[in-house]
Amino acid sequence: MSHNELHVRPISSTEHSAFLATAQDVSFLQRPEWAAVKAGWRGESLGWFDGDKLVGAALVLHRSAPVIKKTLAYIPDGPVIDFAEFDPEAVLTPLASYLKNRGAFTLKMGPGRTVRTWSAADVRKNLGKEGFEQLSDLEVLSESASALALNDALSKLGFTKEDVGLDFAAGQPEYVARVALQDEAGNQLDVDQVMASYSATTRNETRKALKSTLKVEVGQVQDMARFHALYNHTADRQEFTGRPLSYFETMHTVLNAAVPGSCTLYIASNEGVDLAASIVIRSSNLAWYLYGASSSEQRKLFAPKAIMQHMVADSIAAGCRYLDQGGVSATLDKEHHLSGLTKFKTNTGCDIVQTNGEWDLALNKPLAWAFEKYMNWRKK
Repeated sequence: MSHNELHVRPISSTEHSAFLATAQDVSFLQRPEWAAVKAGWRGESLGWFDGDKLVGAALVLHRSAPVIKKTLAYIPDGPVIDFAEFDPEAVLTPLASYLKNRGAFTLKMGPGRTVRTWSAADVRKNLGKEGFEQLSDLEVLSESASALALNDALSKLGFTKEDVGLDFAAGQPEYVARVALQDEAGNQLDVDQVMASYSATTRNETRKALKSTLKVEVGQVQDMARFHALYNHTADRQEFTGRPLSYFETMHTVLNAAVPGSCTLYIASNEGVDLAASIVIRSSNLAWYLYGASSSEQRKLFAPKAIMQHMVADSIAAGCRYLDQGGVSATLDKEHHLSGLTKFKTNTGCDIVQTNGEWDLALNKPLAWAFEKYMNWRKK
């Protein structure tokens, strides 16, 4: 591990993108263009330099706090730097100093490394079983010493980790569901090998969907209104507040302008009727199933399952390590309101992965304290 002194300075989005093109495991949340998708946040590209050499980069999102002219600085799923090569203290001390000098009162960071993984089959089998209340009660499929060491380093540097309990908090979830698309040796799996990780019921439904008269197509930005109609229908059915159509159109346009093919819209229809739609984002060797929507009609055709197979096949063809399907709870209690999500995602072959979670560093302690009190008051 290098103890060389690193320095941090702003870099252009062109420099930033060029650096990311040389890296693996880059989250889409760390691409400079993502700042243009996130309304209400100001993006800044920062680079770490070892001498004159750019060795790391981060997209920092700044959000102005009410009244005070200071910002919350947020690095989601980053930074993109090798913590095995560069000591966390050497990386984070100049970062904190740079941000504090430019008016940030808190640094929030989610490094996004994989800490532990539990297999889809094991979670599926023990969900709701007596003696299994949380993921920590299960045997771990794999554990990363380097990711655990990073958590220890963050704690020693004064970062605090928010305890979100068994529910979701703002920001990126600590526990996520991911379908593995490569084996442990890094060899790409084929679609049948991935399907083998599904539950028997999901496999049967997928086969029915693929044999049906469903048509799955890749839509363009002008087709986003078709997705949005299904998305609004899903929002009404599941009682959540959806995002406006313009958000999805901007996402598709901005991401594909920067990296063609990085944001894909899939639409499944039958005899001209749209039944399901999904949005997948790919970045370096990773893929995310970010949004899904479906109709209440013709459910026996299992349109979302047909789309899933196209997403998996295309992500395998793109050389992706996994297809991330978003956050889950650490609970195994069937009575918990989020347990159905875990059941659904493990049925579709998702291993459950614990990441580092999100950590906060107070750069201006009185302001950081006041902001936290304000946010807690808002939640009541």
